[in-house]
Amino acid sequence: MSSVPLIKLNNGVLMPAIGLGCWGGVTLETRAASKHWILNALKTGYRHLDTALGYGTEKAVGQAIRESGIPREEIFVTTKLPPNHAGRVQESIQESLTNAGLDYYDLYLVHWPQTIAYDPNDDDPKNPDGSLKAVDSPTFNETWASMEQVLASGKVKAIGISNFSIKNIEKLLTTAKVVPAMNQVELHPYLAQTDLLEYCKSKGIYLTAYTPTGYATVRGDPLIVELAEKYKASPAQVILAWHVARGNFAVPKSENPDRQKDNISLITLSPEDVKAVSGLDQGKRLCNKPDAQGKVFGWTAEQMGW
Repeated sequence: MSSVPLIKLNNGVLMPAIGLGCWGGVTLETRAASKHWILNALKTGYRHLDTALGYGTEKAVGQAIRESGIPREEIFVTTKLPPNHAGRVQESIQESLTNAGLDYYDLYLVHWPQTIAYDPNDDDPKNPDGSLKAVDSPTFNETWASMEQVLASGKVKAIGISNFSIKNIEKLLTTAKVVPAMNQVELHPYLAQTDLLEYCKSKGIYLTAYTPTGYATVRGDPLIVELAEKYKASPAQVILAWHVARGNFAVPKSENPDRQKDNISLITLSPEDVKAVSGLDQGKRLCNKPDAQGKVFGWTAEQMGW
């Protein structure tokens, strides 16, 4: 077993390759309870926490960091700008800092390329058909210009994007003064995203995988199970080793102390086994798929570049 490697982003910031996904569920109770398992992860050895304003766990992340006794500068913390805050980036980063009681975030991501209408009384305003109310302004190019201002302010160490396709990154780069350091996307053996990975590498943009082990669906794949037996490891460890071998980051979420420990106890796959796992690719999304209206958080799959 090896420790989690640190990888240097395109602006020189060092980021641990494996982090803890800090999605807190949808209830106030589960979000409040998240402090316990986030704190346990820090005590286990995690030094990379991945949260978002929309996860409802920024407060819990800040509490866990303070209770851990670990110096703030030793912990890499990511948060994300929600799509309904695209027109209020400065206010939103301040809200995220206040939530966590932090002076800065290490990485700040545009959570989705689409802009959702802002309603101070409703985080998810809907159209009559039930889909999220996407609006044309500001565009993600305009939102990115505001993200660049946040970076210049020192409130974040690096900025990036999330759920961006090649099509939308191309569009973003026509106006961006700062190349995104990161693109966080759904990525696992059934959705290997090889074209996106290679494209982003060519631009100096890293990928972070969410849903990185593909739930029980991918962890139960016969090849993954076979490799787990071969390496005397868990299926999740096999898949996370695949991510590291491909040069991307991953943020598995686990509340279980044993699985948390496994996820940062890295094994090394042979090149042949890395290739075999990549061969499981089906282009299959397990987490964020188009809904009954054919939309993904208010945008069509075509708008998403999927």
